[in-house]
Parts: sequence; structure tokens; C-alpha cells
Amino acid sequence: MPGSELYEKFMALHTRDGGLVMPNAWDGLSALMLADAGFEAIATSSAALATTLGRPDGRHEVTRGEHLEHARLLGRLTGLPVNGDFEDGYGETPEDVAATVEAAVESGLAGIGIEDTSGNPDQPIRDFDEAVNRMRSAVEAARGRIVVTGRTDNFIQGRPDLDDTIRRLTAFAEVGADVLYAPYPPDLDALVAIVTAVAPTPVSVLISPADKVLTVSELQKAGVKRISVGPALYTHAMAALEQATKALVAGDLTAATTGISFERISELLARGTN
Repeated sequence: MPGSELYEKFMALHTRDGGLVMPNAWDGLSALMLADAGFEAIATSSAALATTLGRPDGRHEVTRGEHLEHARLLGRLTGLPVNGDFEDGYGETPEDVAATVEAAVESGLAGIGIEDTSGNPDQPIRDFDEAVNRMRSAVEAARGRIVVTGRTDNFIQGRPDLDDTIRRLTAFAEVGADVLYAPYPPDLDALVAIVTAVAPTPVSVLISPADKVLTVSELQKAGVKRISVGPALYTHAMAALEQATKALVAGDLTAATTGISFERISELLARGTN
């Protein structure tokens, strides 16, 4: 599907009534499970991907090429629009960010998220002007071929400044970002303030505000247009693995080995578009 057509299809999911729930896969089988469940689009999770590789998230330890290959796999298997959670755009300069967006378009991604993070734990959020310039570069490279999500990580990097968060998101929208995203605002009032301030640009949310997990319908009522879960499905699966390993240590083979059958796995793999 040509980039502009894929862009229109993916964007339409954000602008329709109710928007979309877009879960994050971490490997081929999880992507196929999500597709089989009926989700219309899926996303990568930089945190889940990094963890599967045994590396920390957000420290530039996963390469652009590795993430692109991962995203291509998810799209190839499912045939669904894939949104890439591409951290800060994999590069120090606006030109690097543009190159990442171009590579994502060439790889057939439907969307790409660009954060204002730096990968530097001592100064995790980039200065305002730098962040906006990088977003402008991403949008110019996209040219209506891939949905660009402008994201600020103020809240999850210990900067609980709602005014600065809204300022950043508004600036991202002004330079052309298609969707806006500030994971874990402190509460529903803050989320509504963000949605109101940047309207009509669609707003994405990671699960819920920080203080309370809401339902999909409650988030839709607040005006949210996209709901993702980041690495939460992956950590849910790892919690089940941890319980199984504890059962195995205790000698309980039944509890340790109860899970999805290989017949079901084979069925899902057979449905893949690979």
C-alpha cells in the first residue's frame, strides 16, 4: 500500500468516533494474537523490544535498524498498520530524525512516534526549541506518507509540569504532528486539559492517567482518540512466566507447563501473511 494511502487509512482510525485501541506487540506470535483478536492496528514498544534483547530502554542501546526490522516483521505477519515507538528518532540531529522517518516510510510503517527524550539520564528531556526543531524535521520528512506522533515524556521523566507539557504538545501540533502524546498525566483533569488545549489534534494515552486506571469508554468520554498499553502486555506475559518458574522450582510440573498449545500456535502462524 503506498505511503499516502496507508497514512489516510491509519489517520482515519484516529479521527473516527471513539478512535482506536492500539496494543503493542513484542514478537511475531504476540502480533498474530492481537491481529486474531480483531485489533485494527498494532504498535511496537521500545521498552518491550529492548527487554527482549536484554538491553535497557531509552538509552540508545537498540539501533534504528534493529527496530525497523522488528516493525517490518510485525507488519509482514499481520498485514496491519504498524506504529513504531521510535524513541527520540534515533539520532542527535534533526537530520538524523528525518532519516529515521524516511526509513520508516520505506519500511512500510503506518506511524512513527518521536519523543523529546535525549537518552541522557542526567538531562532526559531535550530543551524546548531543540525538541520542536526535531519534530519539524520529522514532519517535513513524513510529507503525508506516515502518521507522526509528537510525544513529550515530561511526566515519566520526573517533570510534572502540565503547562510545559501543553506548551510542547501545542508546538508539536503547530509544526504538523498528526497525533499528540504525553504518557501518564497525573490525573483525569490533566488529561482533559491536554485534550482541550490541543484540539482538534488527536491525543494518545498510555493506559490511563497515573492515579487511576480507567476503562476504554471513560477515556473515550474524556476525548482520547488512541489508547496504547506500551510494554504492559509483555510484562503481563512475563508475570505468568515468573509464576510458572516458581512452580517449577517447587516441583509442580503441571502448573509450570500449562499454557497455550502448539496447535494454537501453529494455527496462528498459518494465518500470518508472511
